[in-house]
Amino acid sequence: MTAIPQGRTHRRAALVSAMCALVVTGLGMTGCSEDPDAGTNGVGKLPAERIQAKTTAAAGEVDAVRLSGTVVAGGKSYKLDMRLKSDGGTGSVTAEGASFHLLRVGEQLYLKADAAFWKNGDGKAGTSESDTAAADKLDGKYVKVPTGDPSYKKFSGFTDKDLLLGDLLTLHGALAKDGHHEQAGVRTIRITGDGGSGGTLDVSLEGRPYPLRLERAGGAGTLSFSAWGEDFALEQPTKGETVDYGKELPAS
Repeated sequence: MTAIPQGRTHRRAALVSAMCALVVTGLGMTGCSEDPDAGTNGVGKLPAERIQAKTTAAAGEVDAVRLSGTVVAGGKSYKLDMRLKSDGGTGSVTAEGASFHLLRVGEQLYLKADAAFWKNGDGKAGTSESDTAAADKLDGKYVKVPTGDPSYKKFSGFTDKDLLLGDLLTLHGALAKDGHHEQAGVRTIRITGDGGSGGTLDVSLEGRPYPLRLERAGGAGTLSFSAWGEDFALEQPTKGETVDYGKELPAS
């Protein structure tokens, strides 16, 4: 069976829409409407529970993704721009006005920030000379985060694709569909938990049913997903870029 090119499908849909408009205008007829799922991957016709299952499976099967937006956790709001894959991730995090870069390759996690980030953790004036010297040493360097440091568990989760997506893509409450939408020029079907209070998720109707936009329950952040399956370099920083601070990081 010969596949119909995507462009031809869109042109056919446009032609059907134009014909319907002529019929309604010229003959006063109603009931002629375009199928919103024409030319899509078909998940828009499925029940919300099946859509949830399919988008979760699609996200789990692909190796790489980029996510950006905000996540509220532990009473703090984190702004993320991360690229993730199965063996690590890299990207930027901003919390309470402080920004830093995370890099995880395998089990090794690195944190890079400027000197202000390391000065008493908030960059305020009045730090001791030793604190200032330590902060200057760490300025712009990849600092190895010891696995036993509290920061390791806290920040490594931002670089763990399976852990992060497994938590984020869960909607709470009864699932339902909330119509056809569009995200970054891609047609989507939206599903909700408890009418939206349990979160909303836009799922791609083009290609594989990847999740494209998530609004978390309870105002706990909004995230966009892109670059599904697009590989990227993930390498250990060089010795000249790295500082090994020891078993525990300075307070930050």
